Amino acid sequence: MNFGWAGVLVNGLLLGTATVTLAPLVWMVSVSLMSPGEASSFPPPLVPSRPTLANYRDLFAHVGMGRYLINSVVLMTAVTLGSLVVNVAAGYAFAKLRFAGRDRIFKGLLGALVIPSQVAMVPLFLLLKHLGLVNSYGGIVVPALASIFGIFVVRQYALSIPDELLEAARIDGANEFRIFRSVVVPLLRPIVVTLAVFTSLGAWNDFMWPLIVLSDMDLYTLPVALASLSREHVQDNELMMAGAVLTTLPVLLVFLALQRYYIQGLTLGSVKE
Repeated sequence: MNFGWAGVLVNGLLLGTATVTLAPLVWMVSVSLMSPGEASSFPPPLVPSRPTLANYRDLFAHVGMGRYLINSVVLMTAVTLGSLVVNVAAGYAFAKLRFAGRDRIFKGLLGALVIPSQVAMVPLFLLLKHLGLVNSYGGIVVPALASIFGIFVVRQYALSIPDELLEAARIDGANEFRIFRSVVVPLLRPIVVTLAVFTSLGAWNDFMWPLIVLSDMDLYTLPVALASLSREHVQDNELMMAGAVLTTLPVLLVFLALQRYYIQGLTLGSVKE
């Protein structure tokens, strides 16, 4: 009997938490389908009286959200692919390859995790300015290629790869690149997909750094363009909610499509040294 009440309590708490979490998202979609000014009435309606897609048409026809959507997709793809190549290779090297100072370098990287990223923004901006990458997508892609967190999670997962498997490949005559490409990468697929989800979500939702680096409005990403749009259409709640839906929906679909690999990578990536 006690177990039954405990189950009801746990499920009730989970349902309540899910409701609190999803309610703003559902209301955001509802407001995006309302007619202009309808959401500003009191009390605010929960559902549109006459659902319309006019706000989405205005976003693409007059505000130019199509350009910003393409910008975000291009940047997310470039950052994700480049980051995966660098982080997977570095994580594998720290886990399985022996070179001078490997452990000291890795400990130094872990120590850098406690430094807030905002602290490095000014020197990083000045460095990119000297390289001529300010106000270009290179200024966003290059700093994102190497991630301490990405290197760490790949290394921890790569430690589970048996050394005997790598030695057997070397005995068969495979070079290190062939071993990495044909043996290591397939075994790292769960953590690679997990890292891809993390990286793509971070690149898509990043607001601060693109706002600092990009000054040309034609290069803006969706979050930056949406913030700029809010200053011009501060009273257009329905239009702003349509922009928020447009910003949220793609990454939500990516996460739902890859959640099986994402969960597998999180649950199987922990090993003891």
